[in-house]
Amino acid sequence: MSNKEHYIADHVETSTKRLIALDEVKEALAFLKEDNERTANEQIEITAVPAPTFSEETRGQFYKKKLEALGLETIEVDEVGNIFGIRRGVGDGPRLVVSAHLDTVFPDGTDTVAKWKDGRIYAPGISDDGRGLAVVLTLIRALKASKVETTGDILFGVTVGEEGLGDLRGVKALFKNRQDIDGFISVEPGSPTETTYLATGSLRYRVTYTGRGGHSFGDFGTPSAIHAMGRAIAMISDLETSSDPKTTFNVGTVSGGTSVNTIAQEAVMVIDLRSTSQEELLVLDKRVLEVLQQAADAENRRWESDSIKVKIEAVGNRPAGQQPADAVIVQAALAATKAIGFEPELDPPSSTDSNVPISLGIPAVTLGGGGDCGGIHTLDEYFDPTDAYYGPQRILLTILSLVGVSGKVSPLL
Repeated sequence: MSNKEHYIADHVETSTKRLIALDEVKEALAFLKEDNERTANEQIEITAVPAPTFSEETRGQFYKKKLEALGLETIEVDEVGNIFGIRRGVGDGPRLVVSAHLDTVFPDGTDTVAKWKDGRIYAPGISDDGRGLAVVLTLIRALKASKVETTGDILFGVTVGEEGLGDLRGVKALFKNRQDIDGFISVEPGSPTETTYLATGSLRYRVTYTGRGGHSFGDFGTPSAIHAMGRAIAMISDLETSSDPKTTFNVGTVSGGTSVNTIAQEAVMVIDLRSTSQEELLVLDKRVLEVLQQAADAENRRWESDSIKVKIEAVGNRPAGQQPADAVIVQAALAATKAIGFEPELDPPSSTDSNVPISLGIPAVTLGGGGDCGGIHTLDEYFDPTDAYYGPQRILLTILSLVGVSGKVSPLL
């Protein structure tokens, strides 16, 4: 099924139509539109509080106060820094998580105070995931203002460690600690037309080659850590991988050596392996680990030595996962997209907090928070809040489809 194709069962579409006909849901949708400016201002406010991966605590405490002010019950901060509170349903329904991530890719000292220019808000992290964080809050406000009574419970909150070497540590801890989650929605920057339902897994390694080193002329014949690493890179680049499911490799950074006339004592590279199939990812992983040792052995054989050693350190493990394009959570998101007047699309696989629940067989999607954005992960990141309310509207309808409205629309989840 291509990203332009989709399947929505009749009962899912009917359920969504019944939802948007309810007075309280109409009121909630209208609230989200009226709240658009406030949501953008809150997005600016949250983004101004720095939150590099592994240093999310200050923003977390700031955000916790906002959740408390909105009246969520049982707001808790877990051992890694995730913060969640509950909006209880009235019946014995499913429990759905709706979350965004606190961390950004930007290091300490980055200026994250927003600046307006030509209708756009510029600030590092303003979209990823400043938008998601603000959307979670406007959703809670909309439900509170409209007094929608859901059948199932909704856990609203935020995770840590979604970006880079954070390695999804927040969402991993969430699902390790709880066995009562029936569905999961991650809110990221993006269009209300798109639904991400496939999880690209990754394995990452920091690989260090070491040797005795020496003078490039006087000690010629001594194995070089850089040469060993070069052999490994060449061997990795020649590997063949699956195109369906897509499986990739990349040597992202390299460093080492001390001068042009020094045989390197140390060389370091960081490798990224990815696939939408956990099985294919593990096949590639096994082959790459073999290659890394083979490169050290080859450099030693070349100079009849045993001085080159290789140290392989795992620095990332994001699980891959797949679920059917007609999974009920996917259909609910697609039907909600149609209900607000857009043509739904299925996104290609990506790596988000949804990876973890998808890998565990728990229904999950990542949905865009609306508005236009660009420059993600750069200092020129921006967000345009024009008509951005369509994102929260689509997410709200998806939520209500899944957890149901008490006595009026049954939960799909």
